Amino acid sequence: MTGKTEQTAAAEALGYEQARDELIEVVRRLEAGGTTLEESLALWERGEELAKICRRWLDGARARLDAALAEEEQEGAAGDEN
Repeated sequence: MTGKTEQTAAAEALGYEQARDELIEVVRRLEAGGTTLEESLALWERGEELAKICRRWLDGARARLDAALAEEEQEGAAGDEN
């Protein structure tokens, strides 16, 4: 495995709260300034990766909620027929 692949796999193993908290820290550091261009770019790239992880978690949660609501509606409609 390459270093980049290992980093991506490790990042994807993060839970939503972990990724969100790290993203908050990345943004804080970028906003504070005082980093070199290279450090800023690395932070920005990490922030983008963390934002994608958070988005996947949120999209997955939305899909689960939508599925549960759809199932509930179907059960309600089936109950109305009886």
